[in-house]
Amino acid sequence: MARFALSASAIDPVALQARLRDARAGACASFEGWVRDHNDGRAVTGLHYEAYVELAEREGEAILADAMQRFEIVEAVCTHRIGELAIGELAVWVGVSAAHRDATFAACRWIIDEVKVRVPIWKRERYAEGDAGWLHPAP
Repeated sequence: MARFALSASAIDPVALQARLRDARAGACASFEGWVRDHNDGRAVTGLHYEAYVELAEREGEAILADAMQRFEIVEAVCTHRIGELAIGELAVWVGVSAAHRDATFAACRWIIDEVKVRVPIWKRERYAEGDAGWLHPAP
């Protein structure tokens, strides 16, 4: 089963967390990225994510494989939304399990930072003034 996924529908954190359960794991850390109502001093009314799907899935899988090698973790998963999202919706979820908490925190942070830099996903924010803008922010 793939560790990284793009989803055009709502992310289910409970189902994703269940994939992290393992008798070897004593800790789990997760990150949730939500759509906020502002950016750079501007009111945001919603956004749209687009991805180069084949490359995004391949690069996302590579990031998670790298994390499995780089950190002493049991499992890691990440799902990122694509399509239209409203304020407050879950845009990205990362979860990691390991024997100990330090590895989960470090791996979770590393994964989301790498996804933001390496995975070809673009965000188009809609602003309260009626215009919109494309972003692909680095951490």
